[in-house]
Amino acid sequence: MQSGTLTDTHTHKAYLTGFILALILTAIPFAIVWTGALPAGATLIIIAVAAVIQVLVHLHYFLHLNLKTTPRENLLAMAFAAVLIFIMVGGSLWIMFDLHFRMMR
Repeated sequence: MQSGTLTDTHTHKAYLTGFILALILTAIPFAIVWTGALPAGATLIIIAVAAVIQVLVHLHYFLHLNLKTTPRENLLAMAFAAVLIFIMVGGSLWIMFDLHFRMMR
């Protein structure tokens, strides 16, 4: 592998761009929570939006998943990941709300 080729610098540039975007999308919610600048509802919305955008950044820049190269396989991979995330987040929320209900009675 030759150093300095066009594809080599393009790949490093894409990874660096993804890394910087991921850092920014992580720092924004942390800063908002740390400073307490916004009410709780707005903070939760910003955290959720930043999380969704960060998932898209990771899919595009690090996993190189887009719907242009092989749409069917990428769509299946994204659907499987979405189902897993839905099960994990939904199960976690279900457990937390159930525990809250049982402890507050």
